[in-house]
Amino acid sequence: MSEAHIESAPRASGSASGGVGVGGPNGTPEAELSTTKAEIPTPTGAPRGKAAARPGDRIFKSLATTSAIFISILIAAIGIFLVWRAVPALSRNQVNFLTSREWVTQNINAMAFGVLDLFQVTVLVSLFALILAMPVALGIAIFLTEYSPNWLKRPLAYVIDLLAAVPSIVYGLWGLLVFAPAIKPLAVWLNEKLGWFPLFATGSGSITGGGTIFTAGIVLAVMILPVITAVTREVFVQTPTSHIEAALALGATRWEVVRTTIIPFGKSGYISGSMLGLGRALGETMALYLILRTTSQPFGWSLFDGGATIASKIALGYAEFNNNIQAGAYIAAGLVLFVLTFVVNAAARAVIAGKKD
Repeated sequence: MSEAHIESAPRASGSASGGVGVGGPNGTPEAELSTTKAEIPTPTGAPRGKAAARPGDRIFKSLATTSAIFISILIAAIGIFLVWRAVPALSRNQVNFLTSREWVTQNINAMAFGVLDLFQVTVLVSLFALILAMPVALGIAIFLTEYSPNWLKRPLAYVIDLLAAVPSIVYGLWGLLVFAPAIKPLAVWLNEKLGWFPLFATGSGSITGGGTIFTAGIVLAVMILPVITAVTREVFVQTPTSHIEAALALGATRWEVVRTTIIPFGKSGYISGSMLGLGRALGETMALYLILRTTSQPFGWSLFDGGATIASKIALGYAEFNNNIQAGAYIAAGLVLFVLTFVVNAAARAVIAGKKD
């Protein structure tokens, strides 16, 4: 039986390891394929190796850059305006603006005004509202995303969001005429039983009348609740399903899934929403204007103190705005609120960055 002689096709010379001479499709040498690929023309004006930007991308980039620059310039212009209008009044001030508790601006030749009490009232009422609103907002967000039946999620979320659409003056009237009388027994009880603690000590406000930081803080908490809840809920919904399923597969209970997966994932969004709510609380005007009762007594860091926030004080002094020097005193107070808002936002961004790291 004769053995068939098979002749192999001739291979191109060259090192196989270097890829030289290796044939391409239909016997085309690789060198020719590389030359063919390299000769593919690039779009006009585009550098070789980079894709040309589409007109839509260039337009969007230009609009985004312009918007960012415009907002930065606008904020800087507001700050410059506040400083420019506040300097004439500050130059006539006969007391230290940051440490004085006085506010006498009727005579422009003998002005004595300070922002200390206004600043302290603003900080206390805002922090009190935030402390009340944050846990409630977190609980509502967790309930809506994990525990609520489907038929209840949409109506309940709608009702919570609807609270943000209620005008602040309506909140103020409700707080003064309806909520303050209803909360009076609790306020009296706290003052009697916990009066030894500075926050619940008898202050300059009327506990029975309701015009105190205690009443105003609770009303303010209701006002900022929808903002915190909406942001937190939207972030919790974005938790990857694979993370939740992995936790359930490991035997975690529903609460353990929330505690170990959903809350850590949405923590930065929860903090961001809380800072948005705090920003609204710091600048709230009409509700606090109606609820808080002004007083000449110094602020003592009690929830049953009266007083005025920076924003409500500016609203109270609107009659003096026809004089530039008198208006400058209130603009100086507004400048402090402007700086305080920046500090709060910067602190929130630092906390969020730390959580991400």
